[in-house]
Amino acid sequence: MISQTTAGQFLHAVRRFRGATTANVATTFALALLPIVGFVGSAVDYSRANSTKAAMQAALDATALMLSKNASSMTPAQISSTATSYFNALFTRPEAKNVQITANYTTTGGSQVVLNGSATVDTNFMAIMGYKSLDINVASTAKWGSSKLRVALVLDITGSMSSDGKMAAMKTATKNLLNQLKAAASKDGDVYVSIIPFNKDVNLGTSSYNANWIDWTEWKAEPPYMSTWLSDSDNQDTWEQTGPGSDCPFDQNKVGFRCTSGPSNNANNVNSIPSSGSYAGYICPGMDNGRKVPSKTSVYYNGCYNSVAKTQTVATGRNASCGGKSNCSCSGSGSNKTCTRSYYEHNWIANATSTWNGCVADRGKSSAPSASNYDTNVTTPTSSNPETLYPAEQFRDCSESAMGLSYNWSAMTSLVNSLDPVGNTNQGIGLQLGWMSLVGGGPFTVPTKDPNYKYNEVIILMSDGENTQNRWSSSQSAIDAREAMTCSNAKAAGFTIYAVQVNTGGDPTQSVMRNCASDSSKFFELKKANDLVTTFDSIGTALSNLRIAN
Repeated sequence: MISQTTAGQFLHAVRRFRGATTANVATTFALALLPIVGFVGSAVDYSRANSTKAAMQAALDATALMLSKNASSMTPAQISSTATSYFNALFTRPEAKNVQITANYTTTGGSQVVLNGSATVDTNFMAIMGYKSLDINVASTAKWGSSKLRVALVLDITGSMSSDGKMAAMKTATKNLLNQLKAAASKDGDVYVSIIPFNKDVNLGTSSYNANWIDWTEWKAEPPYMSTWLSDSDNQDTWEQTGPGSDCPFDQNKVGFRCTSGPSNNANNVNSIPSSGSYAGYICPGMDNGRKVPSKTSVYYNGCYNSVAKTQTVATGRNASCGGKSNCSCSGSGSNKTCTRSYYEHNWIANATSTWNGCVADRGKSSAPSASNYDTNVTTPTSSNPETLYPAEQFRDCSESAMGLSYNWSAMTSLVNSLDPVGNTNQGIGLQLGWMSLVGGGPFTVPTKDPNYKYNEVIILMSDGENTQNRWSSSQSAIDAREAMTCSNAKAAGFTIYAVQVNTGGDPTQSVMRNCASDSSKFFELKKANDLVTTFDSIGTALSNLRIAN
């Protein structure tokens, strides 16, 4: 029990403390010093931890970027060990303890490397308050290739490409470009390429002769000038007397062709109709040399006329006579007199479509472009509308077959190596089919697009000369006008166009190509053939960066 004296002394001391006004600042500071020291110490510990975290983040970011270069060709174990090696070489902060690094590579929605790191940093001041360490957690993602790339190479292989080393340069440039595009693909299907060689026509492959996107109307038709030729009575008489062993009745200056020894498009011209063999009596028109149909230069007619021997009674009776008809004779007398003549009836027999060499001309009407301008757009061919179909044409200068979208790099290289310069220039048909190769339909089937990706679709048009011939015309301005429409339509649909004019002959700048490019930076006018190599290289670099960056 506390004595009364003691209790009274305690209460007196409390009253004195409460009323004291001297030395209270020192007392208050002493009481506040402990939390102040705690806060300052915490700030020092947090500052050290944040500095360590920043260094760890920088090292992890650099590790992610380095891994992205080769991750697609590494196993998960290799990715993990390589990530640890990279990181340890970059992160040299001894205060970090219990450092852990994980790395994962995925290709969903694009290629990416995801790295996570953790560590602890021992505290100095905060340990007084029971916090002996601070946790650090960082993460880094390197993502690339979230877009896919589809490129149509539309390549001029006309006869003028044989000069000034242009064909050799084009082959080298194209193969280098293919290598760049192949390297830009992390996996098959990231980059697709189509190759469309063109001159006046484009070869879509002989194996397609049963396809429903081909129009065989002109292929199967008789030479259009035969009816005009036969309107002359002398020609008609000659025609009726032409059969096995007869002289060829045609003059290429009048009808635009001569006779050949058979229906093959590589048969030799002959002066007389075969009198024996499989084609005895067959009168086979050769190639239209353009004298009658300028837009059909170097196009073969696909069939022959047979010769069927016939006998016709010209007249009977006492006064019967041949009336000046050839190969006519009379027999009998009086009322039994009969005059008959021998002649040949000719029927047109079209060649089998399986003999087609693969070339097609511009879509539209036989005499002019269609009102719907199918030669300048990518409307899907429909058998019910012949103007949307590609007309088969047995073109003498038919090029190597075009190749639709593919990542068969060796096959594309082989195609490029096989190209030869021949024929006249029709940039429009190459451009239209290059565009069609990217959207699909008709002769082209395109791979299905993955909705997780963005798709960059590009046409590269390379040509060395002016337009000289299409299905309907040999007028440059008329052909340019068709091409300009195609360019505008493709760009409006969101396709990027590069245009490369190889102008080694000092020709005027091709305004149709310059205006066709998506912008001025995508038009190139080259004065030397070898500049193709560096130009295609720069385009390839731009396309590769476009795919990787998105």
